Amino acid sequence: MVARFTQLVRRIVITTATSLILIALGAILAFAVSYDVAGISIQTVGIILIIVGGIGLGFALLTIAGYAPFDAARRTTAQPPANVAPPSNSTPPSV
Repeated sequence: MVARFTQLVRRIVITTATSLILIALGAILAFAVSYDVAGISIQTVGIILIIVGGIGLGFALLTIAGYAPFDAARRTTAQPPANVAPPSNSTPPSV
């Protein structure tokens, strides 16, 4: 249980940190860089990075809040297999 919680916390931290880095990098490209590259608009790339970082941050916040549908299958309790026969009694009942 503790290992699963630690993995969840690690995944949330990594997702949140990556999203914030993408947002910061996108903001720098969109608002602070005035360099022109032929064929590419650096400001547009910055806006795209801000949007992608925002989507990633939204997923991280949904995971923190517990609304992650992709994690619901892991939270269910293990059920015994349905196709296993019950144990047979090798000694016949006495009369």
